[in-house]
Amino acid sequence: MSKATPVQPEAVLFDAYGTLFDVYSVGLAAEQLFAGQGQALASLWRDKQIDYTRLCSMSGRYRPFWELTLAGLRFAAQQLKLPLNRESEDRLMNQYRHLSAFPENREVLQALQARGIRAGILSNGDPDMLAVAIKSAGFADLIDPVLSAHSVRRFKTDPAVYALGPDALGLPARKILFVSSNGWDAIGATWFGHTTLWVNRTGGPLEQLDTGPTRIGSSLRDVLSFFPSH
Repeated sequence: MSKATPVQPEAVLFDAYGTLFDVYSVGLAAEQLFAGQGQALASLWRDKQIDYTRLCSMSGRYRPFWELTLAGLRFAAQQLKLPLNRESEDRLMNQYRHLSAFPENREVLQALQARGIRAGILSNGDPDMLAVAIKSAGFADLIDPVLSAHSVRRFKTDPAVYALGPDALGLPARKILFVSSNGWDAIGATWFGHTTLWVNRTGGPLEQLDTGPTRIGSSLRDVLSFFPSH
């Protein structure tokens, strides 16, 4: 862990894709379809998905996250010269609706609930995508609110997306802990004014932008260090 938090947060907002739900778990299904290329497809797919959110958001040409996820898959398959037919495409996109949750998630969400800490989601994902993923993981009774970038028709790291948290929770940004496993997302939220935790599961380097998150951890369990039990 790095740094001590300067403000005691009163609520938590989690990024969804990559933080609560493992975006690379689609690699297992991809490997069954394209032997030896599953993880390569999952990785490039994710990169293009995020690239497209930035391109559309910065250019003022919003398209829903589901459409950009499909576009990213199609690009990745073409780049890797994989024969992606309609059946394979539908299978992989359906798998994306039901991404695996990280194993510690339920324990952490239940601990937050027991401590009276409100825990929600702030995501680029469309409302329908998020609803399916939350239901599939069995988190519906543990997460509120569910905030989607779709409501402002922009994507992270646009400040309008991070502003959804204070608006919904009625708290200043610094009193909302924003948690993401995406380093760029943690930096964007820090710039906005949130207290932040970067869940650095892979041990990757910090973004070289002269800004760091409030804390750095290695799993979602590090969220609980902000909220000591009594």
